[in-house]
Amino acid sequence: MAQILDASAAVFARVGYEKATTIAIAAEAGISPGSLYQFFPNKHAVAQALADRFVAQMGDAHREAFDAIDFAALTLDDVLDRIVGPIVGFNIANPGFKALFARPDMPDGLSDAARPIQEALLGRIETMIGARAPGLPEGERQRAARVSVQIFQAMVVLVVAAEGDERQAMTGELKKALRGYLAPVIG
Repeated sequence: MAQILDASAAVFARVGYEKATTIAIAAEAGISPGSLYQFFPNKHAVAQALADRFVAQMGDAHREAFDAIDFAALTLDDVLDRIVGPIVGFNIANPGFKALFARPDMPDGLSDAARPIQEALLGRIETMIGARAPGLPEGERQRAARVSVQIFQAMVVLVVAAEGDERQAMTGELKKALRGYLAPVIG
């Protein structure tokens, strides 16, 4: 099953969810379509299993980025280094993630799988903002968290597409964009 999921991630990353087929996934996995159907009845079922795997891995990246950290004791640059690194790393390691979750017409089952992790990320960012700016009203904290996530999502595409030194440079640009937005809000 892991081989099929790895193959599906590669196919989804290469051609997108809509153009992906179970035949292409089976070919990428080096198995017959019949073998794929022994594990998954259709493309949606493959995508759902892959989404579940991505959600678990993204949860691990979020825990690495946010757990057991005193955000108030760190500089903003240290906060950004701590948060951006694991989440960028997840996106680089999982190029099929965006093919499934960045779609405006994502099937309900996939959006349901992603919703708890997205809500958890927003909550963690709100908590970080609250730790650094305790007097900030709740509505402003929520807004700042949503905008920060949108900045990240817009820029991570450029980071993942870059290679070598350019990827490092684009990660720096992502941090600059987040710093530029967050500095007036949380210092």
